This record gives sequence, structure tokens and C-alpha cells, in this order.
Amino acid sequence: MQKDLGDYRKSYEKSALMEDAISDNPMEVFQKWFYETEASEVVEEPNAMTVSTIGLDGFPKSRVVLLKKFTYEGFIFYTNYKSEKGKAIANNPNVCISFFWPNMERQVIVKGKAEKIAENLSDGYFESRPDGSKLGAIVSEQSMVIDSRESLEENLKELEKKYEGKEIERPDYWGGYIVKPVSIEFWQGRPNRLHDRIRFTLQEDFDWKMERLAP
Repeated sequence: MQKDLGDYRKSYEKSALMEDAISDNPMEVFQKWFYETEASEVVEEPNAMTVSTIGLDGFPKSRVVLLKKFTYEGFIFYTNYKSEKGKAIANNPNVCISFFWPNMERQVIVKGKAEKIAENLSDGYFESRPDGSKLGAIVSEQSMVIDSRESLEENLKELEKKYEGKEIERPDYWGGYIVKPVSIEFWQGRPNRLHDRIRFTLQEDFDWKMERLAP
């Protein structure tokens, strides 16, 4: 099987990224870009991001998860702590998260350290989820081999009966991580592949150093 993709071409011409037109705090730049993407209504899930970890087998692995909150401190998402990504983070908290908004011709690439958020914060978010999502988090032994789809759905039905009319509490193996950035790169597509790349790097005094990278 072979397919030549060399003729795929696109000229990026929607915007520019100039140092004198952006904040010197990368989280403020991210907020501006996120809100612009959200307002454009052309990206279905602007909070979809790729999380890359180094697995216990030594291989990097990337998967798409949903960003649930961002603050000046970092980026928060939720998962099963016993999942493949949870075990990878426990072994090596250095991760990369990235956002790709093709209709905006933009990417954001974040390198940082992931750590669990406070239990009460995970409790609060879990409580806000629909009951179906709560039960899904409980019934799924995320990343583990299972017998069949049918057995998974049967286990869910049993849980639905068990918790009918009852409060569904967050299991201790499920909760949030915050990725605290040490580097954030903003990529804006430009004509002739001369893209704008601005990287912010966290310094020892907790200020951010801004640099332009060659495309």
C-alpha cells in the first residue's frame, strides 16, 4: 500500500504573531487564542488537546483528552490514575500537551510537569458530571484488557442498578492533573512556510523569557 501525499499544499495567510502585539505572560496569550478559537465556532472542541507521556516501556505515547480548566498556574484535565497515562505520569511527570486549531492555522505546544490536583477539586468536578459519566469512570478499568464490549456494558447495567437513587461518589483512582508549564510555544501559520514561532521559557525567578524561533 502506498500513497504519495507530496502534493498536499496549503498557504497559511490568516494571521501573524508579533512580539509587540502579545502579552509577556504566555497564559494570557493562550487565553486570548483560546477565546478567539472558541468564538470562531469553526473548531468543534477547542479544548481538545494531545497529551504525550513517556510510558513504562520507554516509548512516548500521545492521546487526545479534553482540557477542563486553565489558570495562571497551568492546565487541568481528568483521568483514571491507574490508566496507562496515569502510570506514566507517576513514573515520569514530564509531559507535553499540544493544541492544534487548523481553521485558525495555530498550534500551542506546552512542556511541563504534571501533578495531581487537590482531592476536593477532583470531588467538585466529579460531582458536576452527568451520572452516566460518573458511572463510566467507575466501571472502566482504563487501559486494561477486557473480554468484550458486551461485558463492559453488562457491568455498567449492574452499576446503574446499584446506584439507582443513590449518590455516586468519586472513586479514589480517578481525578485531576495540572500540567504546570516550563515552556509554551505559540505557532502561527504564515505564507511560504515561514511560520511565526514564539517560545516562552520559565526562568528561575519565575519570569518568562520570550524568544522567536526559526520556522
